Amino acid sequence: MFKLNHAIAMGLIVLGAAAGQSVLAQDKSIVLASTTSTQDSGLFGHILPLFKAKTGIEVRVISQGTGQALDTGRRGDADVVFVHAKSQEEKFVADGFGVKRSPVMYNDFVLIGPKGDPAKVNGTKDIAAALVKIKNAGAAFISRGDKSGTHSAELNLWKVAGVDIAADKGPWYRDIGQGMGAALNAASASNAYVLADRGTWLSFKNRGELLISVEGDKRLFNQYGVMLVNPAKHAHVKRELGQAFIEWLVSPEGQKAISDYKINGEQLFFPNATVPGA
Repeated sequence: MFKLNHAIAMGLIVLGAAAGQSVLAQDKSIVLASTTSTQDSGLFGHILPLFKAKTGIEVRVISQGTGQALDTGRRGDADVVFVHAKSQEEKFVADGFGVKRSPVMYNDFVLIGPKGDPAKVNGTKDIAAALVKIKNAGAAFISRGDKSGTHSAELNLWKVAGVDIAADKGPWYRDIGQGMGAALNAASASNAYVLADRGTWLSFKNRGELLISVEGDKRLFNQYGVMLVNPAKHAHVKRELGQAFIEWLVSPEGQKAISDYKINGEQLFFPNATVPGA
């Protein structure tokens, strides 16, 4: 009887250990809250399989505007946040929700507009002057209106242009409260102007009559940063797995993976993890 009970007990221990290993194996994943531009541009489709092949860690992406992604991190519903609004990222860390902000890469914003160019801005490099012309012409403009990094950048550019968009917007200014792909689709459907990140624009197929109206202004620079959600705030955060992803992103291998991502030979994002103050 002792031998039988001992055998049963040993069998249960072995099964328990196997089940524990199975749970651990299934749980080798992290949740990443990130901006729609990194998802819609196809960047994650390129780099995440490379990271999983190296580490075995699966990255499950929640694609949101930057403001929403940071809120997801604040609630503890993500392990890592990867967004593009530096001042908001720094506040996220200062408030104790993130461990550290690390720069990863940059690209730029572009003003997209219709070929007909009712505001007469195509080919110019002064984004502030272009926005003033759009407002004065009452030309159709699509705003994401979703508290994303792109939306924040757009609102800041109106301020730079001396336009109080909250007071001065009229029927010409349409606030849709959606992501970058949806904003570009809305602009294509209505032949409107829209501010977009270059990466999503390059991967966007439904262009219709749209083209790049304004580019090259230094005020259109677009920096991305990554942060581990603070385990001191949310004990369930997967510190080791999340940190492994961050370290890979900023490593030479991760930075090369980012620079290697191209559409029709054009590079979408430019790694700059080693640039001080990025």
